[in-house]
Amino acid sequence: MADDEATAGFAIRSYEDADFDALGTLWNACRLVVPHNDPATDIAFCRAAADAELFVGLEDGRLVATVMTGHDGHRGWLYYLAVDPAMRHRGLGGRMVDHAETWLGARGVAKVNLMIRDGNTEAAAFYEAVGYAREPRVVMSRFLADKQG
Repeated sequence: MADDEATAGFAIRSYEDADFDALGTLWNACRLVVPHNDPATDIAFCRAAADAELFVGLEDGRLVATVMTGHDGHRGWLYYLAVDPAMRHRGLGGRMVDHAETWLGARGVAKVNLMIRDGNTEAAAFYEAVGYAREPRVVMSRFLADKQG
């Protein structure tokens, strides 16, 4: 089945408040929620930012996919890419990534970055399949709340 046929009832739009419960269910099913990433906080932060957007993918009106994107003035970033496990391998993830990339490109962003949790080989394989490449980088981070003490 061609991607167009497999995604005929699929549409992408910006997140709305009424999507929260379905989005939370999806993110939990996809194991995206971890203790230090509260979905409500992350969504509110994204929506308050001028250079970020959260998109939802709907299959016949049912929320089945998401991607959060934004840029820091230098690079674009992808976060929270999720596809309902029962809906995978139909091109929906690729459609979500393409939508986010188009949104970033329209804002002059030349390169997109993303981070994958260590050991998530399924996500790494997906991103490689849609054209992303590993780069030799060390990612370092710090929770600012730790600094506030």
